[in-house]
Amino acid sequence: MAMRNKASRFVLLATCLMYFIFYVDRVNISTAAPFMQKDLGLTATQLGLAFSAFAYPYAFFQIAGGWLGDRFGPRVTLTLCGALVGLATIWSGFVGGLAALFMARLALGIGEGPAFPTATRALSNWLRPDQRAFAQGITHAFSRAGNALTPPLIALIVVSFSWRDSFIFLGVVALLWAVVWFCYFRDDPRTHPQITPEELQGLPPATVVATRKSVPWIPLIKRIMPVTLTDFCYGWILWLYLNWLPSFFLHEFNLNIKKSALFAAGVFLAGVVGDTVGGLLSDGILRKTGNVNKARTSVIVLGFLGSFCFMLPIVFVHDLTTVAICLSLAFFFAELIVAPIWAIPMDIAPEFAGSASGFMNFGFGMAGIISPVVFGYAIDLTGRWDVPFIGSLAFLLIGAMLAFTCKPGERFVDNRSSAAVPRPTPA
Repeated sequence: MAMRNKASRFVLLATCLMYFIFYVDRVNISTAAPFMQKDLGLTATQLGLAFSAFAYPYAFFQIAGGWLGDRFGPRVTLTLCGALVGLATIWSGFVGGLAALFMARLALGIGEGPAFPTATRALSNWLRPDQRAFAQGITHAFSRAGNALTPPLIALIVVSFSWRDSFIFLGVVALLWAVVWFCYFRDDPRTHPQITPEELQGLPPATVVATRKSVPWIPLIKRIMPVTLTDFCYGWILWLYLNWLPSFFLHEFNLNIKKSALFAAGVFLAGVVGDTVGGLLSDGILRKTGNVNKARTSVIVLGFLGSFCFMLPIVFVHDLTTVAICLSLAFFFAELIVAPIWAIPMDIAPEFAGSASGFMNFGFGMAGIISPVVFGYAIDLTGRWDVPFIGSLAFLLIGAMLAFTCKPGERFVDNRSSAAVPRPTPA
């Protein structure tokens, strides 16, 4: 499982850094929100609308972006993504009202929409099947590290400079990443000047890596739909944490921005551990049993049910320490879901991994469109910042049930040319 060679290690590291940077640029608004809300004169509902603006293009560019990654390759696609993310983040530092903020967040969603499906295609080209959940776990662990470090980082920049400077600084970092990715990455690992024969063992055939075939959209969407619905339930929970956690600690427990940022960071750090453990656990089960269904589905179900059990006490308990511990454990279990659910598109349709994972993450994006507005309206209506957490419990149970319908061990076959894709592998 370990990647001891330079090229594959650096590709995985560069992908991890992309997840980290993009998530920081995605969630920095949640920590800067109290200052932006006051400076720009926004209500909680308007702020929720600005939060959701990111998710509109993010959701719809999942599918288009996954296709772009399959069609034009991860090298070009992710370079363009990094450039747009950087420019949109910088733009956010110059907005003067809701309309401009909404447009900047739309542009950010367009830039980030294709990124994760395309990164999945890149990892599918560079990694063996028994490395995939670990890679998805560690990359998403970096994204949660971004979640964890963003609140104190943004709080420090805001206090030392301004909320506008925080966006400008982070946007420049994204632009620098895009340059590094374009210079180093190659779509086909066989063409990389530093690749070794050991790294090439067990990788997909060159014909799969370099495919430019049209995507069989209707059968592929039907096959991935259960995974998309499951990802919607996970996304509902994650958007809750990403958008409202710092404000929850700030308002529900009357903390200042520094203390609320530290508590939010503690919760997100639990997610870093959960992402990593989920990947190791899923790949470990796969190597031990050879059963793809058991390796992916069991970890996803454990994540949903564990998160439900530890989020439930928030309904009854209002002690800060207890709530922080429960939220951290709930987020840890929720993040167990990430690695196996992102490995499923690579298991089901490796030849169309970008398009398949894009449609899967469309569910996540749709949750991001709906949930911030619902949560903002609920907060304005009730005046309580714990209502979104309480109202999200049902999605954890629904997600656990939907996970059994994903069936990752059943390989998708393109019936237009059955020889192009291997026969279904036994689960």
